[in-house]
Amino acid sequence: MKNEYTAVVKQEDDWWVGWIEEVPGVNCQEKTYEELKETLEVTLREALEFNRQDALTAAGSDYKEEKIAIV
Repeated sequence: MKNEYTAVVKQEDDWWVGWIEEVPGVNCQEKTYEELKETLEVTLREALEFNRQDALTAAGSDYKEEKIAIV
């Protein structure tokens, strides 16, 4: 399953700023558009992994994982 997210990007003066619509807290700024896209991707991956680990820690033991797809 391929996950896709929506990046909102815009240029403000000499900076490119952007954030991921679907994941609060994933926002970045860079000097170039390409750098911004790369940084958003890295930050999104890190946030998803952190959230995943946080959820598993909160579950404790004796839990079940289920895949859920939105189409």
